[in-house]
Amino acid sequence: MLDSIIAGTEITISAFFICTAASLLLGLGIAMLCMYRSSYTQSFAVTLAMLPAVVQVIIMLVNGNIGTGVAVAGAFGLVRFRSTPGTAREIGMIFLCMTIGLATGMGYVLLAALFFAVMAVFIVTLSRLRFGGGDENERELKITIPENLDYEGLFDDLFQLYTRSARLDRVKTSSMGTLYELEYRVVLKDIGAVKAFLDELRCRNGNLNIVCGRIASREAL
Repeated sequence: MLDSIIAGTEITISAFFICTAASLLLGLGIAMLCMYRSSYTQSFAVTLAMLPAVVQVIIMLVNGNIGTGVAVAGAFGLVRFRSTPGTAREIGMIFLCMTIGLATGMGYVLLAALFFAVMAVFIVTLSRLRFGGGDENERELKITIPENLDYEGLFDDLFQLYTRSARLDRVKTSSMGTLYELEYRVVLKDIGAVKAFLDELRCRNGNLNIVCGRIASREAL
């Protein structure tokens, strides 16, 4: 049932079109999977859709040859030629595309479809469960204060009132040492009270710059 539709080293026209159609459809599915609850660019989505078919043809060209091993290594090596650094999710999707292309290129169309179905259910489930997403109320808080203020314990009462936890991660001087930039990691008690929290902080830091946003290193799946 899961056998290859390619018999030996000869590839028929019908087998080629079946494999190519499967590669394009599964590539389109991977592109849609990548777009699910995630930021993306059109060029990257189109690349994902076509990549399985490209890898499939490479494998077909060396089918039954010792060069298959070289082709596999080369196909996976394509990741390093991306023009811009990719996120872990993007690289994972590229490897998924290549795996599907390898399977269809060797004629294992049904196996490729089953593997895609399993991975799609797995990824969507983790996305809905927000696996690895951390606390939704966690924020990165940057507060600028003048040099004459002692930052130790300066905002403790406000943190107790508006946050469940607060941690000072870094202190940096700016403007020739006349200002301090404090970077906190906080978990808010109530997202709806952010404005009131920032207003209280502005009164405390002399209305200097305050930045409050999501943790930059975390992305929704």
